[in-house]
Amino acid sequence: MTAVLETPTAPAAPESAGPRRSLRPILWTLPPVLVVLFIAVYPIVRVLWESTTTKGGGRGTGTWTSVLAEQSVRNALWRTVTIAVSSTIGCLLLGTFLAIVLAFIPFPGSQLVGRLIDTVLTLPSFLVTLAFTFLYGTAGAVNALIEKLTGSAEPALNFLSTPWGIIFAEITFFTPFVVRPLLAAFAQLPREQLDVASSLGATPWRVLRQVVLPEAWPALAAGGSLVLLLTLNEFGIVLFTGAKGVITLPALIYTRGIVTFDLPGAAVLASVQVLLSLTLYLGYRLLFARLTSTRQES
Repeated sequence: MTAVLETPTAPAAPESAGPRRSLRPILWTLPPVLVVLFIAVYPIVRVLWESTTTKGGGRGTGTWTSVLAEQSVRNALWRTVTIAVSSTIGCLLLGTFLAIVLAFIPFPGSQLVGRLIDTVLTLPSFLVTLAFTFLYGTAGAVNALIEKLTGSAEPALNFLSTPWGIIFAEITFFTPFVVRPLLAAFAQLPREQLDVASSLGATPWRVLRQVVLPEAWPALAAGGSLVLLLTLNEFGIVLFTGAKGVITLPALIYTRGIVTFDLPGAAVLASVQVLLSLTLYLGYRLLFARLTSTRQES
């Protein structure tokens, strides 16, 4: 008798295993995609769709043409950009100075100052403006002190209801957004470089200009771009200063949508605001990528 030996064959895999494995990544990806579409994409699309509503109830670009042709809208747009750029420049200058002092000039109470800066990040913006009113308002503590010293009945400080008051308040509130990234960048800077530069006879200003600041450019660009984006969309500070003649784009959107209930006009202005924000964010990403690549190449 001869025995026939057959090679055992592995059981065939179920035909449905392949499709199930291929569907699993899609099932995991679908929920976060739906959440992003609901909380980010849908509101933008809805605003854009509402901006095409015309007075007769139809659809078209008539609302865009009429709203953008108004002088008040152009003034608000220019004022918004001017205040945002001025506040950002002030935050960069003050934030760089504070970060350098906190990182390289030890003094008693430096840790307390750092904690206070972190505390400002947790406060609402209108609270800073309210504090400014108590301090620098026409009936504030500073004007009361000046009145006692000089005997003048007229308030010496009356700038809160002007663009300068808004810029001053925004610099005070948003400077920590520049200080924190710079402190993180300075903490990663090798101390050996500073010691070698100092031992070679470099002055502190030269060390700062040629060693410290080049390493901090990405952090400075990130903080400045964030501050510019936040000040461009700031509404609470403008509202609480009571600056009636200082109408920015967010304040005009509020007036159109809530006060006069002109929803199509408010949607047009909101679309312009979104376009400005997205353009700024894209520019920040391109700038950050270029700075990062340049730093890696060097």
